[in-house]
Amino acid sequence: MSRIFSGIQPSGELHIGNYLGAVKNWVKLQHEHESIICIVDYHAITVAYDPQLLRIRRREMALSLLAAGIDPNIATLFVQSQVPQHTELAWILNTLTPLGELERQTQFKEKAQRQESINAGLLNYPVLQAADILLYRANLVPVGEDQVQHLELSRVVARRWNAQFGAGEAFFPEPQPVLAPTRRITGLDGQAKMSKSMNNTIGLMESPEEIWNKLRPAATDPKRIKRTDPGTPEVCNIYHLHKAFSTPETVEHVAVQCRTAGWGCIDCKRVLFESMEKELVPIRRRAGELRRDPNRVESILDEGAAQCRELATETMRGVRERMGFD
Repeated sequence: MSRIFSGIQPSGELHIGNYLGAVKNWVKLQHEHESIICIVDYHAITVAYDPQLLRIRRREMALSLLAAGIDPNIATLFVQSQVPQHTELAWILNTLTPLGELERQTQFKEKAQRQESINAGLLNYPVLQAADILLYRANLVPVGEDQVQHLELSRVVARRWNAQFGAGEAFFPEPQPVLAPTRRITGLDGQAKMSKSMNNTIGLMESPEEIWNKLRPAATDPKRIKRTDPGTPEVCNIYHLHKAFSTPETVEHVAVQCRTAGWGCIDCKRVLFESMEKELVPIRRRAGELRRDPNRVESILDEGAAQCRELATETMRGVRERMGFD
């Protein structure tokens, strides 16, 4: 069976953007591949942060992943910082990665423009990402389109290490992308990617009232001004959310009602709200059960970290031997 590695930063509770763009696909893939899912807290410290808030967000992310359907009986869920080999391998891979390749990374260039002082961790972020994947010798990595460049660097690093230290053996597999089936989720403002920092998200654990209060004023087709104006569903973010949450029959009906002005935007949003609730109610219920048993989440993370430390120890034994450290 192929092995998948997936990582997500501890940003607290999931919102529908990262649920649809990544986690929902992980829930499906865990039944098809050996799956290792990591809460990447080392990646979260390239910007200023509150240590106590990091602890809270780490646990909330774990709880959200479990509530969303990650099954610890068939997938391994753990926290990155509980497996020290991640940073050991990252240092080794740093010595094989040219500075120019890191400076060309699109995400580095974009984030560096927004920061007055650029730390080395931001530059080396994709090297740690490569170490996360290669430490478990994963074959496949589910990614969005914005992460493909980083994954290509992981393949380059694996190829370079194998050529120098593999003695003719592909010790590290070159991980291949598994692109998420859902397109990039635009925020409720209709302008930017759904992000907590942009305040344009809907959280998976929010109440029905909170969700509707956010959904009701959400941006739609900008050219549809009046209720009687026909719309173009393909340019409407609400329509794309229908494609993620509603049945194919409902999606088709929504498109017809939009184009013919049979519905106003608020009617379309009410139907979307009903579709979302069908999917979110079980998630909120599972989250409530986990909150009533707080030791359950910690136990799952501890068991996952123990399993991953075994795999990581085996990998690093091979790395150290081939590189002359043992």
